[in-house]
Amino acid sequence: MSKAGPSFTCTACGASHRKWQGRCEACGAWNSIIEEAPLSAGPKALGGRGKAMALSDLSGTEAPPPRAGSGMEELDRVLGGGLVPASAILVGGDPGIGKSTLLLQAVASFARKGLPCLYISGEEASAQVRMRAQRLGLADAPVRLGAETNLRDILTTLDAERPALAVIDSIQTMWLDTVEAAPGSVSQVRAAAHELVTFAKRRGVAVILVGHVTKEGQIAGPRVVEHMVDTVLYFEGERGHQFRILRAVKNRFGPADEIGVFEMTGGGLREVTNPSALFLSERGQSTPGSAVFAGIEGTRPVLTEIQALVAPSPLGTPRRTVVGLDSGRLSTILAVLEARCGIPFAGLDVFLNVAGGMRVTEPAADLAVAAALLSAREDVAIPAETVLFGEISLSGALRPVGQTENRLKEAAKLGFSQAIAPSRSRLAEVEGMTVREMPDLTAFTGEIFGAG
Repeated sequence: MSKAGPSFTCTACGASHRKWQGRCEACGAWNSIIEEAPLSAGPKALGGRGKAMALSDLSGTEAPPPRAGSGMEELDRVLGGGLVPASAILVGGDPGIGKSTLLLQAVASFARKGLPCLYISGEEASAQVRMRAQRLGLADAPVRLGAETNLRDILTTLDAERPALAVIDSIQTMWLDTVEAAPGSVSQVRAAAHELVTFAKRRGVAVILVGHVTKEGQIAGPRVVEHMVDTVLYFEGERGHQFRILRAVKNRFGPADEIGVFEMTGGGLREVTNPSALFLSERGQSTPGSAVFAGIEGTRPVLTEIQALVAPSPLGTPRRTVVGLDSGRLSTILAVLEARCGIPFAGLDVFLNVAGGMRVTEPAADLAVAAALLSAREDVAIPAETVLFGEISLSGALRPVGQTENRLKEAAKLGFSQAIAPSRSRLAEVEGMTVREMPDLTAFTGEIFGAG
Protein backbone atom coordinates (compact mmCIF):
# COMPACT_ATOMS: atom_id res chain seq x y z
CA MET A 1 0.00 0.00 0.00
CA SER A 2 1.40 3.39 -0.99
CA LYS A 3 2.03 5.93 1.71
CA ALA A 4 -0.67 8.55 2.12
CA GLY A 5 0.44 11.89 0.80
CA PRO A 6 -0.25 15.32 2.27
CA SER A 7 -3.74 16.77 2.03
CA PHE A 8 -4.81 20.38 1.72
CA THR A 9 -8.05 21.70 3.26
CA CYS A 10 -9.85 25.03 2.96
CA THR A 11 -10.36 26.60 6.40
CA ALA A 12 -13.42 28.50 5.14
CA CYS A 13 -15.53 25.67 3.74
CA GLY A 14 -13.65 22.46 4.56
CA ALA A 15 -13.15 21.38 0.92
CA SER A 16 -10.21 19.06 0.23
CA HIS A 17 -7.60 19.69 -2.50
CA ARG A 18 -4.73 17.66 -3.92
CA LYS A 19 -2.27 20.53 -3.76
CA TRP A 20 -1.98 24.02 -2.37
CA GLN A 21 -3.49 26.86 -4.37
CA GLY A 22 -4.18 30.47 -3.64
CA ARG A 23 -7.94 30.37 -4.18
CA CYS A 24 -10.39 27.68 -3.10
CA GLU A 25 -12.39 26.46 -6.08
CA ALA A 26 -15.32 25.41 -3.88
CA CYS A 27 -16.07 28.66 -2.01
CA GLY A 28 -13.82 31.24 -3.72
CA ALA A 29 -11.91 32.22 -0.57
CA TRP A 30 -8.32 33.42 -0.98
CA ASN A 31 -5.35 32.16 1.07
CA SER A 32 -7.58 29.81 3.08
CA ILE A 33 -5.99 26.46 2.06
CA ILE A 34 -3.64 24.83 4.56
CA GLU A 35 -1.75 21.54 4.63
CA GLU A 36 -2.94 18.84 6.99
CA ALA A 37 -1.13 15.83 8.31
CA PRO A 38 -2.26 12.66 6.51
CA LEU A 39 -4.58 10.27 8.30
CA SER A 40 -3.30 6.87 9.36
CA ALA A 41 -3.77 4.15 6.79
CA GLY A 42 -4.90 1.73 9.53
CA PRO A 43 -4.20 -2.00 9.82
CA LYS A 44 -3.85 -4.05 6.66
CA ALA A 45 -6.37 -6.64 7.84
CA LEU A 46 -8.81 -7.03 10.67
CA GLY A 47 -7.27 -10.31 11.69
CA GLY A 48 -10.51 -12.19 12.35
CA ARG A 49 -14.25 -11.98 12.30
CA GLY A 50 -16.15 -9.49 14.41
CA LYS A 51 -19.16 -10.05 16.66
CA ALA A 52 -22.60 -9.98 15.06
CA MET A 53 -24.74 -6.96 15.89
CA ALA A 54 -28.03 -7.17 17.76
CA LEU A 55 -30.86 -6.18 15.42
CA SER A 56 -34.43 -5.11 16.20
CA ASP A 57 -37.65 -4.32 14.37
CA LEU A 58 -39.03 -0.89 13.53
CA SER A 59 -42.16 -1.78 15.49
CA GLY A 60 -40.26 -1.83 18.78
CA THR A 61 -41.46 0.67 21.37
CA GLU A 62 -39.08 2.63 23.54
CA ALA A 63 -39.72 5.29 26.12
CA PRO A 64 -38.83 8.84 25.03
CA PRO A 65 -35.54 10.13 26.38
CA PRO A 66 -35.74 11.81 29.79
CA ARG A 67 -35.39 15.57 29.74
CA ALA A 68 -34.18 18.14 32.25
CA GLY A 69 -35.90 21.51 32.20
CA SER A 70 -33.87 24.66 32.70
CA GLY A 71 -36.68 26.92 33.83
CA MET A 72 -36.08 29.08 30.75
CA GLU A 73 -39.17 28.30 28.69
CA GLU A 74 -37.79 29.71 25.45
CA LEU A 75 -34.62 27.61 25.68
CA ASP A 76 -36.54 24.46 26.60
CA ARG A 77 -38.88 25.03 23.64
CA VAL A 78 -35.97 25.21 21.17
CA LEU A 79 -34.37 22.09 22.67
CA GLY A 80 -37.62 20.19 22.13
CA GLY A 81 -38.80 20.19 25.74
CA GLY A 82 -35.58 20.23 27.73
CA LEU A 83 -32.03 18.93 27.84
CA VAL A 84 -31.52 15.28 26.86
CA PRO A 85 -28.72 13.42 28.73
CA ALA A 86 -25.67 12.49 26.63
CA SER A 87 -26.68 14.93 23.89
CA ALA A 88 -24.25 17.16 21.97
CA ILE A 89 -25.41 20.68 21.10
CA LEU A 90 -23.65 23.20 18.86
CA VAL A 91 -24.50 26.89 19.31
CA GLY A 92 -23.35 29.43 16.70
CA GLY A 93 -23.79 33.15 16.25
CA ASP A 94 -22.11 36.40 15.26
CA PRO A 95 -19.40 37.83 17.55
CA GLY A 96 -20.89 39.86 20.39
CA ILE A 97 -24.45 38.69 19.75
CA GLY A 98 -24.72 37.22 23.26
CA LYS A 99 -23.82 33.53 22.96
CA SER A 100 -21.73 33.47 26.14
CA THR A 101 -24.37 35.45 28.03
CA LEU A 102 -27.11 33.06 26.92
CA LEU A 103 -25.15 29.93 27.86
CA LEU A 104 -24.01 31.34 31.20
CA GLN A 105 -27.65 32.08 32.08
CA ALA A 106 -28.68 28.64 30.82
CA VAL A 107 -26.01 26.72 32.75
CA ALA A 108 -26.88 28.69 35.89
CA SER A 109 -30.57 27.79 35.44
CA PHE A 110 -29.75 24.10 35.02
CA ALA A 111 -27.46 24.19 38.06
CA ARG A 112 -30.17 25.77 40.21
CA LYS A 113 -32.44 22.91 39.16
CA GLY A 114 -29.99 20.46 40.71
CA LEU A 115 -27.85 19.42 37.72
CA PRO A 116 -24.05 19.34 38.27
CA CYS A 117 -22.73 21.79 35.65
CA LEU A 118 -19.31 22.86 34.38
CA TYR A 119 -18.55 25.96 32.32
CA ILE A 120 -15.16 25.78 30.58
CA SER A 121 -13.96 28.88 28.75
CA GLY A 122 -11.14 28.85 26.25
CA GLU A 123 -11.52 32.50 25.32
CA GLU A 124 -11.76 34.27 28.68
CA ALA A 125 -10.08 33.97 32.04
CA SER A 126 -12.09 32.74 34.99
CA ALA A 127 -12.13 36.24 36.48
CA GLN A 128 -13.81 37.62 33.34
CA VAL A 129 -16.52 34.97 33.49
CA ARG A 130 -17.09 35.74 37.19
CA MET A 131 -17.48 39.44 36.37
CA ARG A 132 -20.15 38.61 33.79
CA ALA A 133 -21.90 36.32 36.25
CA GLN A 134 -21.97 39.08 38.87
CA ARG A 135 -23.37 41.54 36.36
CA LEU A 136 -26.11 39.06 35.46
CA GLY A 137 -26.88 38.23 39.08
CA LEU A 138 -25.68 34.63 38.73
CA ALA A 139 -22.77 34.62 41.18
CA ASP A 140 -24.66 32.40 43.64
CA ALA A 141 -25.40 29.67 41.05
CA PRO A 142 -23.60 26.34 41.86
CA VAL A 143 -21.64 26.23 38.59
CA ARG A 144 -18.06 24.93 38.49
CA LEU A 145 -15.87 27.16 36.37
CA GLY A 146 -12.65 26.51 34.46
CA ALA A 147 -10.43 28.18 31.85
CA GLU A 148 -8.50 25.78 29.62
CA THR A 149 -7.81 25.04 25.95
CA ASN A 150 -5.95 21.71 26.22
CA LEU A 151 -8.58 19.13 25.36
CA ARG A 152 -6.71 16.30 27.10
CA ASP A 153 -6.88 18.20 30.42
CA ILE A 154 -10.53 19.08 29.83
CA LEU A 155 -11.56 15.48 29.18
CA THR A 156 -9.63 14.33 32.26
CA THR A 157 -11.47 16.91 34.36
CA LEU A 158 -14.84 15.93 32.93
CA ASP A 159 -14.10 12.26 33.59
CA ALA A 160 -13.25 13.05 37.22
CA GLU A 161 -16.10 15.48 37.92
CA ARG A 162 -18.82 13.61 35.98
CA PRO A 163 -21.14 16.62 35.49
CA ALA A 164 -24.58 16.33 33.91
CA LEU A 165 -23.85 19.31 31.62
CA ALA A 166 -20.61 20.81 30.32
CA VAL A 167 -20.36 24.01 28.27
CA ILE A 168 -17.27 24.43 26.07
CA ASP A 169 -16.74 28.04 24.96
CA SER A 170 -15.59 27.72 22.23
CA ILE A 171 -14.75 24.71 20.04
CA GLN A 172 -12.43 26.83 17.85
CA THR A 173 -10.10 27.46 20.81
CA MET A 174 -9.68 23.80 21.76
CA TRP A 175 -6.28 22.22 21.14
CA LEU A 176 -5.63 18.48 20.81
CA ASP A 177 -1.96 17.54 21.15
CA THR A 178 -2.30 14.50 18.86
CA VAL A 179 -3.12 16.72 15.85
CA GLU A 180 -0.30 18.70 14.25
CA ALA A 181 -2.24 21.85 13.43
CA ALA A 182 -3.00 25.20 14.99
CA PRO A 183 -6.09 25.70 17.17
CA GLY A 184 -9.06 26.71 15.05
CA SER A 185 -7.88 24.81 11.98
CA VAL A 186 -10.17 22.36 10.23
CA SER A 187 -8.37 19.30 11.55
CA GLN A 188 -8.27 20.58 15.14
CA VAL A 189 -11.96 21.54 15.16
CA ARG A 190 -12.97 18.20 13.64
CA ALA A 191 -10.83 16.16 16.04
CA ALA A 192 -11.84 18.15 19.13
CA ALA A 193 -15.53 17.92 18.29
CA HIS A 194 -15.21 14.17 17.69
CA GLU A 195 -13.54 13.61 21.06
CA LEU A 196 -16.11 15.70 22.95
CA VAL A 197 -19.13 14.10 21.24
CA THR A 198 -17.70 10.61 21.81
CA PHE A 199 -17.12 11.43 25.48
CA ALA A 200 -20.67 12.75 25.82
CA LYS A 201 -22.16 9.53 24.43
CA ARG A 202 -19.86 7.25 26.40
CA ARG A 203 -20.17 8.97 29.80
CA GLY A 204 -23.75 10.26 29.55
CA VAL A 205 -22.72 13.91 29.82
CA ALA A 206 -24.62 16.56 27.87
CA VAL A 207 -22.16 18.86 26.08
CA ILE A 208 -22.86 22.31 24.64
CA LEU A 209 -20.24 23.57 22.17
CA VAL A 210 -19.98 27.22 21.17
CA GLY A 211 -18.99 27.76 17.52
CA HIS A 212 -17.79 30.87 15.75
CA VAL A 213 -19.36 31.83 12.43
CA THR A 214 -17.86 32.98 9.16
CA LYS A 215 -18.72 36.22 7.39
CA GLU A 216 -21.39 34.30 5.44
CA GLY A 217 -23.10 33.38 8.72
CA GLN A 218 -22.15 29.69 8.71
CA ILE A 219 -20.43 28.00 11.65
CA ALA A 220 -16.69 28.10 11.02
CA GLY A 221 -14.85 24.85 10.46
CA PRO A 222 -15.83 21.67 8.64
CA ARG A 223 -19.53 20.96 8.13
CA VAL A 224 -18.93 17.48 9.50
CA VAL A 225 -19.11 18.99 13.00
CA GLU A 226 -22.77 19.84 12.42
CA HIS A 227 -23.36 16.20 11.42
CA MET A 228 -21.65 14.91 14.56
CA VAL A 229 -23.81 16.76 17.06
CA ASP A 230 -27.46 16.10 17.87
CA THR A 231 -28.66 19.71 17.81
CA VAL A 232 -27.48 22.83 15.98
CA LEU A 233 -28.72 26.19 17.25
CA TYR A 234 -28.11 29.63 15.77
CA PHE A 235 -28.33 32.76 17.90
CA GLU A 236 -29.50 35.53 15.57
CA GLY A 237 -30.25 39.22 15.84
CA GLU A 238 -29.45 42.67 14.55
CA ARG A 239 -26.97 44.78 16.48
CA GLY A 240 -29.34 47.75 16.34
CA HIS A 241 -32.23 45.82 17.90
CA GLN A 242 -32.54 44.40 21.38
CA PHE A 243 -34.31 41.24 20.20
CA ARG A 244 -32.44 37.94 19.81
CA ILE A 245 -33.70 34.77 18.14
CA LEU A 246 -32.46 31.30 19.12
CA ARG A 247 -33.27 29.06 16.15
CA ALA A 248 -32.92 25.28 15.90
CA VAL A 249 -31.74 24.30 12.41
CA LYS A 250 -31.19 20.65 13.40
CA ASN A 251 -32.60 18.69 16.32
CA ARG A 252 -32.68 14.92 16.69
CA PHE A 253 -34.85 15.21 19.80
CA GLY A 254 -37.38 17.83 18.70
CA PRO A 255 -38.71 19.94 15.83
CA ALA A 256 -36.30 21.89 13.64
CA ASP A 257 -36.89 25.58 12.83
CA GLU A 258 -38.29 26.10 16.32
CA ILE A 259 -37.40 29.53 17.74
CA GLY A 260 -36.99 31.10 21.14
CA VAL A 261 -37.20 34.87 21.48
CA PHE A 262 -35.12 36.87 23.94
CA GLU A 263 -34.64 40.56 24.65
CA MET A 264 -31.19 41.90 25.46
CA THR A 265 -31.28 44.13 28.55
CA GLY A 266 -28.71 45.60 30.91
CA GLY A 267 -29.20 42.61 33.20
CA GLY A 268 -28.79 39.99 30.49
CA LEU A 269 -31.23 38.18 28.25
CA ARG A 270 -34.91 38.27 29.16
CA GLU A 271 -37.37 35.74 27.77
CA VAL A 272 -40.18 36.94 25.50
CA THR A 273 -43.16 34.64 25.95
CA ASN A 274 -45.37 36.50 23.46
CA PRO A 275 -43.12 37.51 20.54
CA SER A 276 -46.03 38.59 18.33
CA ALA A 277 -47.02 41.32 20.76
CA LEU A 278 -43.39 42.39 21.07
CA PHE A 279 -42.74 42.62 17.32
CA LEU A 280 -45.92 44.65 16.89
CA SER A 281 -45.43 46.81 20.00
CA GLU A 282 -44.33 49.88 18.01
CA ARG A 283 -47.14 49.55 15.50
CA GLY A 284 -49.58 52.44 15.82
CA GLN A 285 -52.08 53.69 13.27
CA SER A 286 -52.08 52.12 9.82
CA THR A 287 -49.63 53.79 7.45
CA PRO A 288 -48.81 53.18 3.78
CA GLY A 289 -46.11 50.58 3.24
CA SER A 290 -46.95 48.45 6.28
CA ALA A 291 -48.46 44.95 6.33
CA VAL A 292 -48.77 42.37 9.13
CA PHE A 293 -47.76 38.83 8.25
CA ALA A 294 -49.17 35.88 10.19
CA GLY A 295 -46.27 33.41 10.05
CA ILE A 296 -45.23 30.12 11.60
CA GLU A 297 -41.79 29.59 13.14
CA GLY A 298 -41.39 25.93 14.00
CA THR A 299 -44.55 25.13 15.92
CA ARG A 300 -45.19 28.70 17.06
CA PRO A 301 -47.34 31.28 15.24
CA VAL A 302 -45.60 34.67 15.12
CA LEU A 303 -47.01 37.93 13.76
CA THR A 304 -44.48 40.34 12.30
CA GLU A 305 -44.75 43.68 10.56
CA ILE A 306 -43.30 43.98 7.06
CA GLN A 307 -42.40 47.53 6.05
CA ALA A 308 -41.77 48.83 2.54
CA LEU A 309 -40.70 52.16 1.08
CA VAL A 310 -40.92 52.94 -2.63
CA ALA A 311 -39.46 56.19 -3.93
CA PRO A 312 -38.29 57.61 -7.30
CA SER A 313 -34.66 56.70 -7.95
CA PRO A 314 -32.09 59.27 -9.08
CA LEU A 315 -29.83 56.42 -10.21
CA GLY A 316 -29.73 54.60 -13.50
CA THR A 317 -30.12 51.30 -11.65
CA PRO A 318 -32.71 51.52 -8.87
CA ARG A 319 -31.70 50.24 -5.45
CA ARG A 320 -33.17 47.11 -3.86
CA THR A 321 -32.42 47.00 -0.13
CA VAL A 322 -33.76 44.14 1.97
CA VAL A 323 -33.41 43.49 5.72
CA GLY A 324 -34.84 40.33 7.25
CA LEU A 325 -35.96 38.70 3.98
CA ASP A 326 -34.36 36.96 1.02
CA SER A 327 -33.43 39.51 -1.64
CA GLY A 328 -34.04 36.93 -4.38
CA ARG A 329 -37.62 36.51 -3.19
CA LEU A 330 -38.17 40.27 -3.41
CA SER A 331 -36.91 40.30 -7.01
CA THR A 332 -39.31 37.46 -7.87
CA ILE A 333 -42.33 39.23 -6.36
CA LEU A 334 -41.48 42.48 -8.18
CA ALA A 335 -41.20 40.57 -11.45
CA VAL A 336 -44.57 38.87 -10.91
CA LEU A 337 -46.24 42.20 -10.07
CA GLU A 338 -44.93 43.70 -13.29
CA ALA A 339 -45.47 40.72 -15.60
CA ARG A 340 -48.83 39.43 -14.30
CA CYS A 341 -50.44 42.55 -12.84
CA GLY A 342 -48.96 45.28 -15.06
CA ILE A 343 -47.59 47.25 -12.09
CA PRO A 344 -44.04 48.44 -12.91
CA PHE A 345 -41.35 49.26 -10.38
CA ALA A 346 -38.79 50.45 -12.94
CA GLY A 347 -37.16 53.70 -11.91
CA LEU A 348 -38.19 53.22 -8.28
CA ASP A 349 -35.99 52.49 -5.28
CA VAL A 350 -37.42 49.70 -3.12
CA PHE A 351 -36.57 49.27 0.56
CA LEU A 352 -37.99 46.32 2.49
CA ASN A 353 -37.64 45.60 6.20
CA VAL A 354 -39.00 43.18 8.81
CA ALA A 355 -39.63 45.15 11.99
CA GLY A 356 -37.92 44.15 15.21
CA GLY A 357 -34.89 42.44 13.68
CA MET A 358 -36.85 39.27 12.86
CA ARG A 359 -35.78 37.18 9.85
CA VAL A 360 -38.56 35.60 7.78
CA THR A 361 -37.81 32.66 5.49
CA GLU A 362 -41.31 31.27 5.01
CA PRO A 363 -42.75 31.50 1.45
CA ALA A 364 -46.12 32.31 3.05
CA ALA A 365 -44.83 35.87 3.52
CA ASP A 366 -45.09 36.57 -0.23
CA LEU A 367 -48.59 38.06 -0.06
CA ALA A 368 -47.69 40.34 2.87
CA VAL A 369 -44.56 41.50 1.00
CA ALA A 370 -46.57 42.25 -2.14
CA ALA A 371 -49.17 44.08 -0.06
CA ALA A 372 -46.53 46.25 1.62
CA LEU A 373 -44.93 47.08 -1.74
CA LEU A 374 -48.24 48.01 -3.34
CA SER A 375 -49.30 49.98 -0.28
CA ALA A 376 -46.08 52.02 -0.43
CA ARG A 377 -46.29 52.52 -4.20
CA GLU A 378 -49.97 53.53 -4.27
CA ASP A 379 -49.75 55.42 -0.94
CA VAL A 380 -52.77 53.49 0.34
CA ALA A 381 -52.73 52.11 3.89
CA ILE A 382 -53.85 48.56 4.59
CA PRO A 383 -56.49 48.45 7.36
CA ALA A 384 -54.78 48.14 10.74
CA GLU A 385 -56.94 45.15 11.76
CA THR A 386 -55.84 43.01 8.75
CA VAL A 387 -53.26 40.22 8.56
CA LEU A 388 -52.06 38.51 5.38
CA PHE A 389 -50.45 35.22 4.40
CA GLY A 390 -50.05 33.27 1.17
CA GLU A 391 -47.44 32.11 -1.33
CA ILE A 392 -47.22 33.72 -4.78
CA SER A 393 -46.43 31.48 -7.74
CA LEU A 394 -44.71 32.68 -10.91
CA SER A 395 -48.06 32.61 -12.69
CA GLY A 396 -49.46 35.10 -10.20
CA ALA A 397 -51.71 32.56 -8.46
CA LEU A 398 -51.93 32.52 -4.68
CA ARG A 399 -51.08 29.14 -3.22
CA PRO A 400 -52.44 27.89 0.12
CA VAL A 401 -50.12 27.46 3.09
CA GLY A 402 -50.23 25.23 6.13
CA GLN A 403 -51.40 25.76 9.72
CA THR A 404 -53.95 28.41 8.80
CA GLU A 405 -55.95 27.83 11.97
CA ASN A 406 -52.95 28.59 14.20
CA ARG A 407 -52.23 31.75 12.22
CA LEU A 408 -55.81 32.98 12.56
CA LYS A 409 -56.01 32.18 16.27
CA GLU A 410 -52.82 34.11 17.00
CA ALA A 411 -54.10 37.09 15.01
CA ALA A 412 -57.46 37.03 16.81
CA LYS A 413 -55.69 36.86 20.18
CA LEU A 414 -53.85 40.10 19.36
CA GLY A 415 -56.99 41.96 18.29
CA PHE A 416 -56.97 41.50 14.52
CA SER A 417 -60.40 40.95 12.98
CA GLN A 418 -59.69 40.37 9.27
CA ALA A 419 -57.38 38.10 7.29
CA ILE A 420 -56.57 37.93 3.59
CA ALA A 421 -55.60 34.43 2.45
CA PRO A 422 -55.43 32.39 -0.77
CA SER A 423 -58.52 30.59 -2.02
CA ARG A 424 -58.69 26.82 -1.52
CA SER A 425 -57.07 27.19 1.90
CA ARG A 426 -58.31 24.86 4.61
CA LEU A 427 -59.71 27.69 6.66
CA ALA A 428 -61.22 26.98 10.05
CA GLU A 429 -63.78 29.26 11.60
CA VAL A 430 -62.11 31.37 14.29
CA GLU A 431 -64.26 33.52 16.51
CA GLY A 432 -63.89 37.20 15.72
CA MET A 433 -62.02 36.66 12.43
CA THR A 434 -63.33 37.37 8.93
CA VAL A 435 -61.34 35.79 6.10
CA ARG A 436 -61.26 37.22 2.58
CA GLU A 437 -60.08 34.64 0.05
CA MET A 438 -58.16 35.73 -3.05
CA PRO A 439 -57.60 33.43 -6.06
CA ASP A 440 -54.62 35.27 -7.54
CA LEU A 441 -52.50 38.38 -7.27
CA THR A 442 -54.45 40.23 -9.96
CA ALA A 443 -57.69 39.91 -7.99
CA PHE A 444 -55.89 41.00 -4.83
CA THR A 445 -54.40 44.14 -6.35
CA GLY A 446 -57.68 45.08 -8.03
CA GLU A 447 -59.88 44.59 -4.99
CA ILE A 448 -57.60 45.98 -2.29
CA PHE A 449 -55.76 48.76 -4.17
CA GLY A 450 -57.84 49.25 -7.31
CA ALA A 451 -54.72 48.62 -9.40
CA GLY A 452 -53.90 46.20 -12.18
